[in-house]
Amino acid sequence: METTSRVDTDGAPGTVTAQEVPAARRRTVDGYLEASFPWYGLDEAFTGPRWLMQVGTAADGTVQHGSTGHGDEPSVKTDGSAAEKERFAAVITVAASPVRRSGDGTGVLDATTVSSAAWLAGSGLLAYTWPPQMDHTLRDDWLDQQTETAFTLADDLGSAPWSTLSLPVDGVPVEFHYRESEFGWVLAGSAHEGVHIGAYGRGMSAYGLGFAVIKDITTYE
Repeated sequence: METTSRVDTDGAPGTVTAQEVPAARRRTVDGYLEASFPWYGLDEAFTGPRWLMQVGTAADGTVQHGSTGHGDEPSVKTDGSAAEKERFAAVITVAASPVRRSGDGTGVLDATTVSSAAWLAGSGLLAYTWPPQMDHTLRDDWLDQQTETAFTLADDLGSAPWSTLSLPVDGVPVEFHYRESEFGWVLAGSAHEGVHIGAYGRGMSAYGLGFAVIKDITTYE
């Protein structure tokens, strides 16, 4: 996968994953407004709550991706019943770009592709997952292992467990790569505005979703 190595060739920080986004960037619209690309969310068919999640930046501060939430704000899954009650979908927008030098000249930024969106969606879902039988002290090791698995899966979108799913993006059908797990579902594809779209969720079927450009990001709480 061209897109998702987590260190640049000279050792400088590269693509920022969901787990690495500074807490100060969460839930503020400022980072979203700094992006040079359009944000995507669920289309108007979804009438539930919408909320901001986080943006991810390169070493030079350039916004590279971000996510928006829809439905119930998820908590870490501590037991099966809690997970079954949650209904949410997070939509990730990733700016499509080739391999390039970072703005501050410290290194090389990876290209971004659909695999980038798949990786971010897979790791994002894991952030809200905690198998009920697991001791708290083991979760970090489990999360590292599962995150690496998500990275490997995103590197091979043409093989199982991935399948294809056609969903509307700005009203036009787009083919997405889609997979399910015991923790929820993940999908990734490309929009028409120079961005890739990833999404993950649980309790809300992916088959009925549609995506559209967010006309006013400030409407997300």
